[in-house]
Amino acid sequence: MAFTPPTESYTGKVCALTIGLGDKAITFGGENVLPFHAFEGSIPNKPVIAFEIQDIPPDDWPEQVRKPYKDVANDPISWAKYCQDTLKAKAIALRLIGTHPDGENRSPEDAAKTVKDVLSAINIPLIILGSNHAEKDASVLISAAEAAKDKNCVIGKAQEANYKTIVAAAMAHNHKLIAMSELDINLSKQLNILIIQMGLERERIIIDPMCSALGYGLEYTYSVMERIRLAALTQNDTTMQPPMLGDVGMYVWKVKETQASETDIPNWGSVEERGITWEAVTATALLLAGADLLIMRHPKAVVAVEKVIEELV
Repeated sequence: MAFTPPTESYTGKVCALTIGLGDKAITFGGENVLPFHAFEGSIPNKPVIAFEIQDIPPDDWPEQVRKPYKDVANDPISWAKYCQDTLKAKAIALRLIGTHPDGENRSPEDAAKTVKDVLSAINIPLIILGSNHAEKDASVLISAAEAAKDKNCVIGKAQEANYKTIVAAAMAHNHKLIAMSELDINLSKQLNILIIQMGLERERIIIDPMCSALGYGLEYTYSVMERIRLAALTQNDTTMQPPMLGDVGMYVWKVKETQASETDIPNWGSVEERGITWEAVTATALLLAGADLLIMRHPKAVVAVEKVIEELV
């Protein structure tokens, strides 16, 4: 007697979301099954990985992840072109960390110029991220959104403390929006509802439930993302159906395991291989939890995760 594998059917569907313009535009989301369960339904689009760059040199990154960008990291335009032309990036995530008040405190006008310069240098989709300072991001992302008007970028991250101005900027200048809440499905749902009530369609929202690195709360992140995805598919909760983001690199490359030297802890092995593996494993876990978009740093970690995606899809 032939074996028929059991399958589940789902009433909901993740929204498909397209960023960028022309033949370089990319679409992610759109699945009506759990991650990589193509045997149960449809997965029309693969998850997408964006390479992270910054508006200032990444002096706080560990040396082993700065090294691949050592010749370009002093200039965001060169950095973006290197990721596009040499590393074959499908998307760029520009983090405007230089605008943080505790750092260089660059102005919104400076941020807008950087965005314009990067956009003029690349033809792949751009994700524009603030410095994660809620008050400063409100003004920075308004200027950045205007500078990228009609380029179909992603701007973020909108949080409870600043979402009104950032949502308005996304609506006015035709961008998609990242909505970030702090590792709580109810907070995520509430923020999405508030954003949708302002008039931004749920098909233009990307959920960021926040992230954590392997060994530093990854299992909690995983469970929150899993619950969001189950609510979208099994309960047909439309407010939970936007695709999800895993902002991997910024969390992975600040933990001890990616930074501790081989001299200090020799039994942990090569610090470079360890860091790459830490980022790749964290990213893969988030894909399995339901992430449709990842932001990553090390090129070798990106290659490893792209291989996983190809094999599972």
